[in-house]
Amino acid sequence: MMRSRRTRLTLAGITLAALLASVMVRPQHAAAAGSQRPAARSRQLPIGTVWTGVAAELKDAAAMPPGSDVWSCHPSTTHPYPVILVHGTFASAALTWQALSPMLANAGYCVYALDYGHTDPGPLYGMAEIRSSAHVLARFVTRVLHSTGAKQVDIVGHSEGGMMPRYYVRFLGGAPLVHILVGIAPSNHGTTADGLAALVRDFEWLGLPTPATLGCIACNEQLAGSSFLTKLNAGGDTVAGPRYVVIESQYDEVVTPYTSAWLSGPHVENIDLQSQCLDDFSDHLGIIYDANALQDVMNVLGPDEPGFKPSCVPTPPVIGS
Repeated sequence: MMRSRRTRLTLAGITLAALLASVMVRPQHAAAAGSQRPAARSRQLPIGTVWTGVAAELKDAAAMPPGSDVWSCHPSTTHPYPVILVHGTFASAALTWQALSPMLANAGYCVYALDYGHTDPGPLYGMAEIRSSAHVLARFVTRVLHSTGAKQVDIVGHSEGGMMPRYYVRFLGGAPLVHILVGIAPSNHGTTADGLAALVRDFEWLGLPTPATLGCIACNEQLAGSSFLTKLNAGGDTVAGPRYVVIESQYDEVVTPYTSAWLSGPHVENIDLQSQCLDDFSDHLGIIYDANALQDVMNVLGPDEPGFKPSCVPTPPVIGS
């Protein structure tokens, strides 16, 4: 049975004290994109929680998450594709990837993250016109390929960051350059205005600044039925070349209905978290710090075992597991 938002936030409140006690020591921020930094693959980077991400966002939203943007990194034969992490609306790389970035780096991947879509002097990103953000991604992919010598990249994006790369793939020549596109709760077919309001409420609950949506072009473009989404999805959800994977929670209150995240077409896999783990109540924000969802990401990028199922961890909303 679907739980109400009030019930889910109550559950989050009950677990808050315990999670705060278990938050790991805040990792040092990676160098800004473009700087040289020695590779640190011989030590284990600490894995952060959503609270680490909130602290990083409020301290320095332009910082990169731990393990990312090591421009001296060269892909191994085991992990030949650099992984690019793309945050969503009202977010940043620092807020979003404190868990997945070090997980990937510790596993031996070359990991890169970017911020895009900055429209005001505040700390949040992902609000500019999505087409222009896709051009930013295109330039970043070119830079990563040039730096690493790889022929293709894997992209993992959350929310808008899981949908926006599809514009790059379809319209900006990205199809031959992307090996796998993984969307975590992506806004592939849009959402309702209530969904965007829920995102603002979640940010308020976490103590994060929430700019007015009137200045958020990407917000309007992600509404179901927008001209942008109509163009993006015309003629089918996918194009030849990349493999598409969507990981979504039935409790997503931002991408509504949650099924609007799903893609259809060749080389598509849609993963319903609750079909794997019944005690997973993660929502739109919590999913990026959900151990179950992140296990799915690691499997898709790595061994890609058929019929993979994560070692299920009970997961509350908003704050992940």
